[in-house]
Amino acid sequence: MPQTMKAAVYREYGGPEVLGIEDVSKPAPARGEILIKIMASTVATADCETRSFTFPGWLWLPLRLAFGVFRPRKYIQILGQELAGEVEAVGSGITTYTPGDKVVAAIQGFGAHAEYKCLSENSIIAPMPEGVSYQDAVTYTAFGLNALHFIRKAALQPGEKILINGAGSSIGTTAVQLAKRDGAEVTAVDGEGKLDMLRAIGADHVIDYARDDFTKNGVTYDVILDVIGKSSFSRSMKALSENGRYIFANPKALPMLRGFWSNRKKGGKRVLFQLAKESAEDLLAMQEMVEKGSLKAVIDRSFRLDEIVEAHRYVGSGEKKGHVILQLST
Repeated sequence: MPQTMKAAVYREYGGPEVLGIEDVSKPAPARGEILIKIMASTVATADCETRSFTFPGWLWLPLRLAFGVFRPRKYIQILGQELAGEVEAVGSGITTYTPGDKVVAAIQGFGAHAEYKCLSENSIIAPMPEGVSYQDAVTYTAFGLNALHFIRKAALQPGEKILINGAGSSIGTTAVQLAKRDGAEVTAVDGEGKLDMLRAIGADHVIDYARDDFTKNGVTYDVILDVIGKSSFSRSMKALSENGRYIFANPKALPMLRGFWSNRKKGGKRVLFQLAKESAEDLLAMQEMVEKGSLKAVIDRSFRLDEIVEAHRYVGSGEKKGHVILQLST
């Protein structure tokens, strides 16, 4: 009989209740692939947005065609973009990894909310650092690479001031730490319940967005990294210093068009938006930072696979601080 595994599956778009735990076929590694037994994954806002199909208007049609017009296509029915686990088997031609190796991976797509996942040897995979738990290691994979990309785009110089809007998110908590590592003065913006955590990971200043609009307080910044894309574009531009950089991590159509127009004008201010480029080399660098203690995992809660509905409800509430872990094995 074919082998099976447990996975969190959704077969229609909707609220968290559309998710269920099912027995599905366990993958087997083909040539050039490795089979990973997943120990930990994460539940992120991106998983909730995909499950409910909540995307900006300009992305709605292309993503609907790609993901499935009436119901999610099979390849998207198991969510999860980050994993940490152990190599269980390898296909022919594999020389880099052997069974028993502990690895982390950033999946270009989905599929980590299951007990096993096959990935090409050329995927974004890296050895897991010594002395680091699966839960800590998995927090610096896909969304950590996004943060690394945006902080590199910021090209921070020591002493420059950066404001990170949405700093309590998976991307934001990593960006705060990377910006501090680059010697910047960091202002973190998020909800009141996340401010103590943001101070603890190195933010020099914190702002409760519900009480204080950073675009109206008269302070200017060398870099604004907007993770959530909900602030006024024009006022944010005014909050930049003369040669400031406004970086969209979650660009929407109108601000993007205004950004293109703004970049055509003479002057030092620039608007930057670009999809993150991910690589195994950068993933390895992130894991080395975790191993050395220069990046600290920010974990809010952990859920078992059979608690996937509760995990999605919590992430969807907007209260998540950093990362929510999905525990797949002990």
